Amino acid sequence: MTTTAKQAREAFGDRLRNLRKDAGLTGRQLAELAGWPGSKVSKIEYGRQTPTDDDLRVWCIHTRSADQVPDLIATLRNVEAAYLEWRRMRLPHRQKQSVAVAEKTNLIRSFELLLVPGLLQTPPYAEAILRRVLAFYDGPGDDIDASLAARLERQQVLYRGNHRFYFILSEQVLHTRVGTADLMMEQMDRLLTAMSLPRVALGIIPADHEYLAPTNNFVIYDEREVRVETVSAELTITQPAEIALYDRSFQTLRGQAVHGADARAMIAAAMSR
Repeated sequence: MTTTAKQAREAFGDRLRNLRKDAGLTGRQLAELAGWPGSKVSKIEYGRQTPTDDDLRVWCIHTRSADQVPDLIATLRNVEAAYLEWRRMRLPHRQKQSVAVAEKTNLIRSFELLLVPGLLQTPPYAEAILRRVLAFYDGPGDDIDASLAARLERQQVLYRGNHRFYFILSEQVLHTRVGTADLMMEQMDRLLTAMSLPRVALGIIPADHEYLAPTNNFVIYDEREVRVETVSAELTITQPAEIALYDRSFQTLRGQAVHGADARAMIAAAMSR
């Protein structure tokens, strides 16, 4: 188990401990009410034992917090399955997973700080990114072709079904150099083309925008889950309370972004430079 996953499990235990204390119960008293061995409460609270969904329901019944059951169950699943290290994830498999998630989503909202989102990348831009990523993680070179094919397959979601897309990019995305000047010109032209698609909205946040909300790269799939990329892993967030925070962040960023003619002007200016 990674350190981050261990910390997440301990944080989950802290939350359960607070519910118990708020109910005025000792660990032994809760165990007796639930009919559990005396050590079970302590093990759960310190992250040494993973509770089941039924354990959480029983915990909430005896701590008078039944309204928190859905959120706790979602959080538990997030703790157990959300943290996936890049070194344990082959990129082609990860790309295919993304295709499956996108296909069952009506509204995909994405925020990017440095790079063009994968759904809007040209093949040369995508290949350059994938080569850098695989080299950084010492990944097998033979993953390039499969990963690129999977990423381009994923882009088909832009043209089929009734999916809608809202991309917000930091202005830095237009200036982060990937490959040659010609490659970047082609990629900027691709952004302009994407803006004309009927189910795509694209906004750009000017570099001199005011800081209003904490953020990082993320993609929101409906109100179902959020995916966040860190240096070491990809996080899949399904806890409703956390999804709500990302939704709030996206709405704030959306309000700071320019759209339409102003966004096109920013892209044109980047191309001219």
